[in-house]
Amino acid sequence: MTLRLGDTAPDFEQDSSIGKLHFYEWAGEAWVVLFSHPADFTPVCTTELGLTAKLKPEFDRRNVKAIALSVDAASSHKAWIDDIEHTQHTVVGFPIIADEDRKVSALYDMIHPEASATATVRALFVIDPAKKVRLMITYPMSTGRNFDEVLRVIDALQLTDKYTVATPGNWKQGDDVIIPLSVQDPQVLAQKYPKGFTAERPYLRLTPQPGK
Repeated sequence: MTLRLGDTAPDFEQDSSIGKLHFYEWAGEAWVVLFSHPADFTPVCTTELGLTAKLKPEFDRRNVKAIALSVDAASSHKAWIDDIEHTQHTVVGFPIIADEDRKVSALYDMIHPEASATATVRALFVIDPAKKVRLMITYPMSTGRNFDEVLRVIDALQLTDKYTVATPGNWKQGDDVIIPLSVQDPQVLAQKYPKGFTAERPYLRLTPQPGK
């Protein structure tokens, strides 16, 4: 199965480090970061899951839940969590899906045969409360993910869902944003962007971030 942006994220029931998990019920009305890792007790994955655990306050502030996955068993996940917590000095407060039958990996196309016929690559999905896929990033097995970028994109998605704006390259919280080309009426411009805007070109109009 090939997922694309805007598709409905597949629902599933699967064992996990916290027991049987029904994905939609677990997600509730939150945003979700679902990410896979190649295997338990591996160094890059250990650092990634430790970093995710430390980011819990940032995820909470954005109404985001994290959930990891690999094709190892739940018993392996539980033993590995102990290692993660001791070596990364944190508490793993999110579940790890035990995808031994590769069911979820197939639903989300997480196994890329030319990279590995059995292990999942470093796939990451951001899923909104309506269960729509909003972001997909795939990293090679040898490269740890940049979770600062994941938070940055979630900020951008939540901002552009709330206001009629787009975000420029390298945008971060507090930076100016872009007025979409679909907004041309002067009265609408004045209503939506009361702080005004600067136009480098007719198609490139920057305005202060709304809500700041």
